[in-house]
Amino acid sequence: MASTPSSMASISLLLLSLSLLFQTHLSLPPFDDFHDLLPPYGFPKGLIPSTVKFYSISESGEFDIHMHHSCYVQFNRLVFYDKKIRGRIEYGSVTNVTGIQTKKLFFWVPVTGIDSALGFLRFHIGPLSEKLPAKQFEMVPICKHKVLTQAFER
Repeated sequence: MASTPSSMASISLLLLSLSLLFQTHLSLPPFDDFHDLLPPYGFPKGLIPSTVKFYSISESGEFDIHMHHSCYVQFNRLVFYDKKIRGRIEYGSVTNVTGIQTKKLFFWVPVTGIDSALGFLRFHIGPLSEKLPAKQFEMVPICKHKVLTQAFER
């Protein structure tokens, strides 16, 4: 079966489109520090504390972050970071998050996702969400091993 010029052009266009899609998805250079990976995805560097030991990320955006130790950070609320954090990142969205919890009243609840838009971050906490200014997360926070419960109760 002979190829016609129009079918060859269609195939070439399809291959070019797939090539551009693949290059766009993989256009990020490798980063030594996970914090530098966040801004190209539309997030501030300070979502994850300073104790990242190493991380891996797949082409589909699935990531694993290994921390030196589990720890606490005080943002608007007290947040606990486990020694291993997982999720999936794409531009403006982190989903399927495990390993991060926040304290609401007297209970620890998991952060399951984060969306970024127009200078705000929306944290999905179970079936609820909370919107906070992205500016709160510009600086990479220092993680504390222990927390004095009285100091952080609100």
